[in-house]
Amino acid sequence: MSAFRKDIFTRWNVTRPAERTRTLIQTRDFLLALKRDLSVAEDVRREAKRLLRHYPSVEEILLHGRILEEERFDLMIEPFLTSKAVD
Repeated sequence: MSAFRKDIFTRWNVTRPAERTRTLIQTRDFLLALKRDLSVAEDVRREAKRLLRHYPSVEEILLHGRILEEERFDLMIEPFLTSKAVD
């Protein structure tokens, strides 16, 4: 197994799908807050807006988690994300 693949599998074993999902959703919320906060520098707000254009919605993140949960039985690995809303 290549060093890269070994590193990926090691990280998957440390971070759980619910933690990954929660972090993606929290990052989206953080970018939205940055974009809307007028006390933040305009270039930072502009960058947050640019990044959000390509960032998945909460629904897309959870859908991806559901697809991965269904596929994991075929692959016999833990899914990367989860379809459950996490706090």
